[in-house]
Amino acid sequence: MRIDVHYTPTGFAAGDLAGRGVVVIDVLRATSTIITALANGAKAVVPTATSEEAVKFTANLEKDGFVLAGERRFLKIPGFALGNSPLEMTPDAVKGRTVYLATTNGTPALVAAQGGGPVLVGAAVNFSALTARARAECLERGGLVIICAGHEKQFALEDAYVAGRLVKAVKRGNKGLELNDAASVAVDLAGRYPVWLDALTACQSSRQLEELDLGADVTFCAKANRFDLVPVYADRQITA
Repeated sequence: MRIDVHYTPTGFAAGDLAGRGVVVIDVLRATSTIITALANGAKAVVPTATSEEAVKFTANLEKDGFVLAGERRFLKIPGFALGNSPLEMTPDAVKGRTVYLATTNGTPALVAAQGGGPVLVGAAVNFSALTARARAECLERGGLVIICAGHEKQFALEDAYVAGRLVKAVKRGNKGLELNDAASVAVDLAGRYPVWLDALTACQSSRQLEELDLGADVTFCAKANRFDLVPVYADRQITA
């Protein structure tokens, strides 16, 4: 069995992930936001590669049945009802609705992962539940692929850190599990930060969010195990 970590979604082609268990991580903030939306009653989340695609998908839908959410340069997209903050995904805002979400890094990573079976949405906020599901998928399928969203097509410390903690947790008790080089480095990185918040505040994205007065999002995303659900991405939508 083998776990492969990829620090960005760059280079994946249709069919590359067919039949493989996949986890997508964008801890600051898209996957944390998606998990929170579904935990608070959203019907589904549809990730889109661009804001234009989100608008196109919703053009002929009933207004009460969906909500547009997303960010560019960390800030809410003009004309959209919500940004990419888990704190905005309240029951009043999302319950019973489908959230069409467009973000800079996270939703393109999810779109790139289409075809995996299944594609799990992971973050700190659902870490224990994610670990149990990822371990089961790894055993059933003989391996796991962890895709980090990264930051503007580059390595992102926060996503690699979550990936490393997940690899350690899945690997525990399974000495025969092989790791690619990126997974081995992610495990080493996870060992540098025993505390979630320390890792998430050490990264570039955290500093940029703080500068925009969005530091509360970082604190929210760094609290592990808020939710006991593992969303699954299939047929262009994510459900609980």
